[in-house]
Amino acid sequence: MLKKKEATKLKSKAKGNILTLERNFNVPRELVFQAYTDPRSLAQWWGPRGWHLSVCNVDLQPGGAWHYCLEYNDNEAKSWGKAVYREISVPDKLVYEDFVSDEDGGVATDKGSLVTVSFEEHKGETKLVNRVQFLSSGALKRTVDLGLIQGMDQTWSRLAEHLRSLQAD
Repeated sequence: MLKKKEATKLKSKAKGNILTLERNFNVPRELVFQAYTDPRSLAQWWGPRGWHLSVCNVDLQPGGAWHYCLEYNDNEAKSWGKAVYREISVPDKLVYEDFVSDEDGGVATDKGSLVTVSFEEHKGETKLVNRVQFLSSGALKRTVDLGLIQGMDQTWSRLAEHLRSLQAD
């Protein structure tokens, strides 16, 4: 069963071309940061329900990339993505450019977004803040209309489950 703070749904706010998502997790930020950067952990929780990472390659350094494939229902649908890290501050922050990619990691550089993920610890709990700067307010609206907020709510619920399993070990 989810603890009360974790049961609270994701908070979201859109303004102009910026989307901010927040959620609290009842674990130290080092654990949340590790789950966000370790390929074995990412494979356990990244993606909405019904999706899983069939490919997850992480080169965690500025200029490095996270290249992945989200797969739905055993190859019914695939979605490739690539994040190119700009800044990494362990365990405080990740800054990366986020792109839809192809299987080889090729991206359309004019269609990405800038993502800043902050891990804020308060008394042993972590507030995860995901700030996405889209190229335009129209790009933000199109992405939200496709279900981004619901998808991240499910993804972060899976993260909460994964973090609980790590604490139980």
